[in-house]
Amino acid sequence: MPAIVPVATLKPPCVARAWLSSPHPDLPIVATATTNTLRIYSLTSFTLLSTVTGGHKRSVRSCAWKPGSKEVPVIASGGFDATVGIWSQDQDDKEDWRFAIVLEGHDSEVKSVAWSAGGNLLATCSRDKSVWIWEEVGEDDFETVAVLKEHEGDVKCVAWHPEEELLASASYDDDIRLWREEVDDWGCVSILRGHISTVWAVEWEPMQGMRDNQTGGPRLASCSDDGTIRVWKKKEGQEHRQQQSPLSIIRSTGGEEWEEDSQLPKWHSRAIYSVAWSKASHRVASVGADGKIIVYEEYAESADDQRASNPVNDHQLGNQMQNGADGPGVVEETDRGGIDTSKSTVTEKSEPRTWHWQVVAEYECAHGVSEINHVAWSTAKVDGSWQEVIISSGDDGEVKIWKVS
Repeated sequence: MPAIVPVATLKPPCVARAWLSSPHPDLPIVATATTNTLRIYSLTSFTLLSTVTGGHKRSVRSCAWKPGSKEVPVIASGGFDATVGIWSQDQDDKEDWRFAIVLEGHDSEVKSVAWSAGGNLLATCSRDKSVWIWEEVGEDDFETVAVLKEHEGDVKCVAWHPEEELLASASYDDDIRLWREEVDDWGCVSILRGHISTVWAVEWEPMQGMRDNQTGGPRLASCSDDGTIRVWKKKEGQEHRQQQSPLSIIRSTGGEEWEEDSQLPKWHSRAIYSVAWSKASHRVASVGADGKIIVYEEYAESADDQRASNPVNDHQLGNQMQNGADGPGVVEETDRGGIDTSKSTVTEKSEPRTWHWQVVAEYECAHGVSEINHVAWSTAKVDGSWQEVIISSGDDGEVKIWKVS
């Protein structure tokens, strides 16, 4: 069975709580939100490269790298001072970061910031119960395109769909809302209900590694104060259609139908603060108030597997075959525990597979007695080679690197 193995602790640690760590999508660096600064660390030496100061008057709660900003890295930060900062790396001195612009509008602390896949839109959310969407219209120039106030509580997290301009938000009101632009106005197109307490975070499934024949596009994972992780999917047979009539002041909540696809095994004993979905292994990691890091894996079970464990089904299958029904095909498991359809001889009438989640690794007291605020997947140079790693950020001010082996 896989195990979570400590690799390194980033040095020096933060002097106060580490709220969140955001790995750059293309470069071997990670930014950590803490006190009133951003700290940029190397994922090769695991040491501090830069301390970004001067933009926020209070602690930085969240940060996110702009997609495509490899040559000139750009990062957004959200703070307890209710402002959003945009920073870019100084190309003459890589250790310096230029404070490009401050975005103001929220009435209370900014809890989360997220860039759209194209990098032209920035979403922010706040304790003031609102979600703002900003559009970059020029160099160091942003304008507000939407202020969304349908949530009835503190908005904890925002996350963009990996390909579409579809935004998910999670809130203290126990709801998840999905937002799209319809007829030149942004509105809520679906409300995902099922959690019975604060939804702390949402994370979209990566496009890479989606299960075979998956309809509706990538799924959405959510974690909550109720101790559950739920996976949501768009109902089959739906295609997004732009509304033909202008939206009323009361925005529609029936534009898209989403449903709960599954729940991951309930392994945490307290609130779950963060969930992350790996692009490489397609595993899910979670952390929370109990100080644990949990790693989950999805696997497929075919109808043949189910019948093998159920003699009654075998008998029923025999009767079906005598009546001319198609028999089972031959399948092989992949190294991830799923089914390799490339070697399958299942006929077109073969029965569908059932998907399940299982816990594959657990690490207790990962940050001592401290709660863990955030988890992310990335790659780092470990023992001379690039490997997939987990990055955890804790109340103890430490950011730790782990691998699953």
